[in-house]
Amino acid sequence: MKKFILPTLCLLVALPSARAQENTGYRKPSAEILKLVDVPRAPSVQMDRALESMVLLYRDAYKTIEELSQQELRLGGLRIDPQANIGSRTTYYTNLKVRHLNDAGSEPRQVAGLPPAPKLSNLIWSPDQTKMAFTHTTASGVEVWILDLATATARRLTEARVNANLGDAINWFKDGEALLVKMLPAQRAALIDQKLAVPSGPTISVADGKKARNRTYQDLLQNKVDQHNFKLLATSEIHKIRLDGSSERWMGGAMYRGIDFSPDGAYVLVTTIAEPFSYLVP
Repeated sequence: MKKFILPTLCLLVALPSARAQENTGYRKPSAEILKLVDVPRAPSVQMDRALESMVLLYRDAYKTIEELSQQELRLGGLRIDPQANIGSRTTYYTNLKVRHLNDAGSEPRQVAGLPPAPKLSNLIWSPDQTKMAFTHTTASGVEVWILDLATATARRLTEARVNANLGDAINWFKDGEALLVKMLPAQRAALIDQKLAVPSGPTISVADGKKARNRTYQDLLQNKVDQHNFKLLATSEIHKIRLDGSSERWMGGAMYRGIDFSPDGAYVLVTTIAEPFSYLVP
């Protein structure tokens, strides 16, 4: 009897194990439940100064599993997607429509020419309010696109080499014929994997003996590896890119924080980050 019962028990135990290893993939609920949960969000709206045109911005209610599983580096108070070179917590729009308010009976017009599976952000009006520049994040990087409001068409302006890690990636010239864009340097060293890095020495903090209250911040730099990676991700070149797609390097590599034109467009204030880096504040 024991000779027959033991193999039978082994077979019964093995069956659930074999079923548990089946790769069924992620499943969705029934259509009725999905309609209740995945309700389309009402669009956000951006208006021009004259209140004659509006751009409707649509986005998904939830992020995809692919987006949630992207690598994230937390450096200097920032959260960065090192593959795409943009903030890892960026909110993306997935569709654009244009409506001209001077025509009371007009319906929102679908923007033509958008990329497949759009991931749009950083929308900025041109000085004359007839166009908008925005970024599109691809699997390999960030591109700059241009929206013409009169024709409701979009087209790509740059390759996927925009550096949006520190924000303020796009700035219009006052004549509306060109933009200043932060671009990745032509040559950039590789990031250091923190898990594989061997420290060359301890991290030493020096106090002067005075008592002081300090605020606490998240995701600060902690060691030389963090400094190396932050400097690489923050460094960019500034390119002047015209609307016909022609480009020239306007300023060399540096850690550019902000770009601001003067009111008359004759001057540009460029803010950079300089070493040494702090371990106490972003």
